[in-house]
Amino acid sequence: MDVEEVKAFRDRCSQCAAVSWGLTDEGKYYCTSCHNVTDRSEEVVSAAVIPNTKINSINRGLRQRSKHEKGWDWYVCEGFQCILYHQAEALETLGVSPELKNEVLHNFWKRYLQKSKQAYCKNPVRTSGGKAKVLEDSLQSSDLGSDLERLSDTTCPLESEAEFQSDPQIPKPFPVTKGSPKSASVCSGSVDGVEYSERKEKGLVKMTVPRTLALCSLSLLWQRETITVSDLLRFVEEDRIPYINAFKLFPEEMKVYGRDKGIFAVESWPDYEDIYKNMIEVAIFLDLPRFPDITEDCYLHPNTLCMKYLLEVNLPDEMHTLTCQVVKLTGIGEVDFLTFDPIAKMKRAVKYDVQAMAVIVVVLKLLFLLDDKLEWSYSDLAEAYNEEHREDTPQFDFRKWYQVMKKTFDEKRRKWEEARARYAWKTKRPLYRSHIDKSVAYKKREMVENLQKQFSALVGSSPVVEKQAPSSFQFNWTEEGTDSPCFHGHSLQGLLKMKGQSMITKNSLYWLSTQKFCKSYCKHVTTYEESNFSLSYQFILNIFSFLLRIKTSALHEEVSLLEKKLFEKKYNESKKSSGSKKGRKH
Repeated sequence: MDVEEVKAFRDRCSQCAAVSWGLTDEGKYYCTSCHNVTDRSEEVVSAAVIPNTKINSINRGLRQRSKHEKGWDWYVCEGFQCILYHQAEALETLGVSPELKNEVLHNFWKRYLQKSKQAYCKNPVRTSGGKAKVLEDSLQSSDLGSDLERLSDTTCPLESEAEFQSDPQIPKPFPVTKGSPKSASVCSGSVDGVEYSERKEKGLVKMTVPRTLALCSLSLLWQRETITVSDLLRFVEEDRIPYINAFKLFPEEMKVYGRDKGIFAVESWPDYEDIYKNMIEVAIFLDLPRFPDITEDCYLHPNTLCMKYLLEVNLPDEMHTLTCQVVKLTGIGEVDFLTFDPIAKMKRAVKYDVQAMAVIVVVLKLLFLLDDKLEWSYSDLAEAYNEEHREDTPQFDFRKWYQVMKKTFDEKRRKWEEARARYAWKTKRPLYRSHIDKSVAYKKREMVENLQKQFSALVGSSPVVEKQAPSSFQFNWTEEGTDSPCFHGHSLQGLLKMKGQSMITKNSLYWLSTQKFCKSYCKHVTTYEESNFSLSYQFILNIFSFLLRIKTSALHEEVSLLEKKLFEKKYNESKKSSGSKKGRKH
């Protein structure tokens, strides 16, 4: 460290008033007494990451103190609005219609603010220090039915400035009170962080980071977009949609600490079941009407999704005819069944992607039984036929498909687990309990980054992997003769036979995934114990559930519910037989 350069900086420390400065590896000044790191810095040539190396200064110029150093007054709802804005922007980048952000999500958010009494109401919630002046002054004169969102323009509002300028009668967004620490809470960076954390009203659905995804998912469903819940979770994993550490997108002037950490910090990956339940809860809380109909030409219809997933899991195209028959027989393709209606008596949303995968599992069981015996017998026949008829369309060989899928799936799973293990949960913008702990938090973060740099220099830099373009498909199947052969054009000729004028499966047997369902008071419909099922069935469930980012038990449950619809007579007969046995005992 150059002592003369440090001596040139004579400002007093804002924390302890001492004049004793040192330079970090990044060229920032820090107080040697209390370790407070300032925003001022010396520009340095790349400092070596190995300790005891010299830092060469090339500029003595100091950055002026930011006029927003104390931060702005902001509310928790503004933080969530900022996250929603960036999530909507990300979805638009992925190909979603701009209407989702500008109309659907915009109106859902306004409705939430009104229902939760945070805005667009006569008596909005108040903070402990009196009424939330900034919010109330802006919204007291608003017309609940027609006024645009008027939250801070600095927190990335869901509407554009042009909307405000287009109509002179619409008031401008409220100004943010900048640099007035008296109105901010000492226990949180936001004005109402403490009150929001402690707010527990009956019937209130408090906004959380997972519920922002639920709100996005509801908007996608309303628009009938081509992104399912499982796609949404995968895009979050790929860091294409803000979720983990989404608070880092807040403007620098929105200070996040204390109670804000419990509100905005997420320390786990989103879960399918949680998002699904949150979707229903939020829809009921917002009192949303019946959603637009899911018809046969919609992407979310099971016939369309089954075709998509057949391509994804590298199964023959001819299976689509069988999946369509199962959809028709079970009635899961009906508009009333597929359309989400939050105000109906039976409040539930269809898990469109899980249901489509369940249909494919049922079709595989109809064709191959999946009892660890019949599928291999059929594979021997298909292999022999393909050897004798090399010029003809090959028959589908389950064994060969199993080997290809296992190799590809194991590799995909390994990369996925490595990516999760390497994921950096901490951000360059650390969270701290109070403003007093800020300097310590930043110092710790810098120490961690320096250690990471030193370790990287010692072990050698790993090659930078380019981020691939987003895709609806996770696997890429190629032509025959390569490592990942494609089975899409293979025939089911050896598995079907003619009966009258229709084709039926040669296999006439079937076993039910669930013999007896749980009682109504159970949280689950059925249980899944791997050891009770064949290895083929386990393998298929493991692959399919991984692709959907759900638990294997969730897919097994959906398969069981579908079988209950398809084999209703079987279930009724088993009920009668079990009832008669009980009668004999008495």
